[in-house]
Amino acid sequence: MNFTVMTLFPEMIENYMNASITGRALKKGVISLNAVNIRDYTLNKNLRVDDYIYGGGSGMLMQAEPVIRCYEDIKKKYTGAKPRVLYMSPQGRRFDQEMAKALSHNEDIVFLCGHYEGIDERAIEMINPTEVSLGDFVLTGGEIAAMTIMDAVTRLLPGALGSDDSAIFESFYDGLLEYPQYSRPENFRDHHVPEILLSGNTKLINQWRLEKALERTKVKRPDLYEAYIAKHPEILNPPVKKKRRKKK
Repeated sequence: MNFTVMTLFPEMIENYMNASITGRALKKGVISLNAVNIRDYTLNKNLRVDDYIYGGGSGMLMQAEPVIRCYEDIKKKYTGAKPRVLYMSPQGRRFDQEMAKALSHNEDIVFLCGHYEGIDERAIEMINPTEVSLGDFVLTGGEIAAMTIMDAVTRLLPGALGSDDSAIFESFYDGLLEYPQYSRPENFRDHHVPEILLSGNTKLINQWRLEKALERTKVKRPDLYEAYIAKHPEILNPPVKKKRRKKK
């Protein structure tokens, strides 16, 4: 997976992505990262990339020219299919795990990070990216959103996590909040690890974890719980096993 980020703050992207799981994924070659400074593509001698907004309004707007020149330079590196381009915008589709899974099947993703009051609409129209949002709030720039998406997508790539079982396990409980987890010691100030987790019985442990995930989701995120139950009605109505008749 190749990530390219169009940004005014490449060091912010690089510092984050070179740490923890994403950092290990970079070293192992699971992902690659190219943080491109949009400021390098301005024709302004003072390296300014923003200007006042036509029609008035507070703040400054990123100009179309440096953004487009940056994107055109990036496109030259792709001789085949056009890369997937995502624009970090509060007006975009809400990012979730399903989108992360879909994005994990792409080979190349380009992120466009706005700043100030955003980007000149003409640049958005010419690039025609997919707009993506983290939620109904406004951030200073698109970098945090881009790093969040790269982190979520990287975790789904084979070889990114310490154990491939981690990704499988997360997929198994897809749609539910995570069950409670414990580590040593078994007894911490009279708070004990549940006995079932010490049993070594994988089947019973997995059953307990699913039950706890359901309980937690029902209380904290009833919307997710209802959606999960709709997909898995057998959770509430397990099939009744027919008793075998004894042969006479």
